[in-house]
Amino acid sequence: MNEFSIVCRILGTLFNRQPQDPILKPLLTMIVEGKLKQSWPLEQDALLDRLQQNCDLSAMQADYVALFYGDDASVPSRRSDYIGESENDIRQFLIERGMPLSDGPVDQFGSLLLSASWLEDQAAEDEVQGQIELFDEYLLPWCGQFLGKVEAHATTGFYRTLAMITREALQALREELDS
Repeated sequence: MNEFSIVCRILGTLFNRQPQDPILKPLLTMIVEGKLKQSWPLEQDALLDRLQQNCDLSAMQADYVALFYGDDASVPSRRSDYIGESENDIRQFLIERGMPLSDGPVDQFGSLLLSASWLEDQAAEDEVQGQIELFDEYLLPWCGQFLGKVEAHATTGFYRTLAMITREALQALREELDS
C-alpha cells in the first residue's frame, strides 16, 4: 500500500465506522499515542495533534451517532443526499473496474474514500484516470458541503478536526493524481 492508499483508507475507515467498532481500536490507539502523526505522509502535524487531544471514546461515539447514524442523523453521509442522483452510476463505475461490492450503499463518503484506496491498490497502469474520475465525478463535487456540515454539527473536536484533515488531504491527493 502506498501513501495515497493509506490516507484514503484511514480517513474512509474513520468516517465509515463507529468509534467503538473493534476494527477501529488499533487506529484510534495510534492516534492517541501520537504514532499516526509519525507515519502520516501529509504536512498536517498541528491538526493531528488536535485529533490526538480530542480522542474521548464515549464523546466520540455519541457524536458519531448524532452526526451519521440513523434517520435522525444531522449530517447525511451519502452523495445522493447532496447531488440528488442515485448511486447506480457509482456502483457501475466500480463494477467496471472489478471492485467487489456489497449490497449496501456505495455512495457514502467513507465508502468512496475506501474505494479510492482499493482503486489505488488494484490499479493497472491506466487506472490513474479511474481515480481522477472517482475524485472529480463522485467525491469532490459534494465533499465540501459534507465536511462543512460535519464541522458545523460536530460536538467533539475529534470530528471537527477530522473534517479539516480530510478537506486538506483530499486536495493534496487530487493534486498528486495530476502529477
